[in-house]
Amino acid sequence: MADQTQTEKTKTQNRRVLLSCVAVVGGMVGLAYASVPLYKLFCQVTGFGGTTQVAHEAPVDVSEKTIKIRFNADVNSGLHWQFKPDQREMTVKLGQDNLAHYTAENMSVHPITGQAVYNVTPLKAGQYFSKIACFCFDEQTLEPGQRVDMPVSFYVDPAIAEDINTQDVKTITLSYTFYKAESSVEAPGGNEDQGG
Repeated sequence: MADQTQTEKTKTQNRRVLLSCVAVVGGMVGLAYASVPLYKLFCQVTGFGGTTQVAHEAPVDVSEKTIKIRFNADVNSGLHWQFKPDQREMTVKLGQDNLAHYTAENMSVHPITGQAVYNVTPLKAGQYFSKIACFCFDEQTLEPGQRVDMPVSFYVDPAIAEDINTQDVKTITLSYTFYKAESSVEAPGGNEDQGG
């Protein structure tokens, strides 16, 4: 009888260990799936990694303090476009709504859809750089040889001047890289990226 009681206790303990292991493995799998969206949310909230903020309008109060904004443009080698900023830099007032322009041109003989990714440097300035309207929010389809103006409306939060960690920031670089979108129109023969 004592052996049977001991066997029952051992079975109960083994079940608990097994259930605990299953729960831990299940939790790890769940965290693995959630890690990308959670990291993205963290970057958007904190500006970590140069992630900018999205706003609906600029603040009412505009500071007399200014900051220099530089503009950078790159194109991934898989996208046969030319892409460049129309201005290399601007000096803007903190809190003021500003408009900058980029130009993109499809250099291929087929329609191509592109999608821009962006960030700002220094990375710590990301939480203070807000875009109101931007071409990067949507995929862009350009016909062969089509050239388009791509504006971006933005402001720099005046709080950047009050944050002890960003008081040394005098210049922010807004950088875009265009990639071929996964939904890009496929040309006959799959040569949509070749010019001419």
